[in-house]
Amino acid sequence: MSVTDTIKEQIEKNAILLYMKGTPRFPQCGFSSRTVEAVMNCGERFAFVNILENPEIRAELPKYANWPTFPQLWVNGELVGGCDIVCEMAASGELETLIKQVAASQAPETDA
Repeated sequence: MSVTDTIKEQIEKNAILLYMKGTPRFPQCGFSSRTVEAVMNCGERFAFVNILENPEIRAELPKYANWPTFPQLWVNGELVGGCDIVCEMAASGELETLIKQVAASQAPETDA
């Protein structure tokens, strides 16, 4: 499987996916720290990829996404943006609305 195929699979299989430096508990750059905090404040589960441990993805994703920097937040297969965009969306409430809608659509249906 090529690196591009791996990226496509990650984006397809995870409705909310953050490519970041470090992990949510231990972000390793200020931009990743601010972005993961904004996403975590939405209160929903999300997947992440530590690009520092995945140099192939770190090299290939900017070309695939046509977005040069990290972090990158992907929701429902679409690139939302990086730190500034995510933080602006968080401040306006738009990020939480988007994340909650996506999480609700992913939740398993129950017969209540």
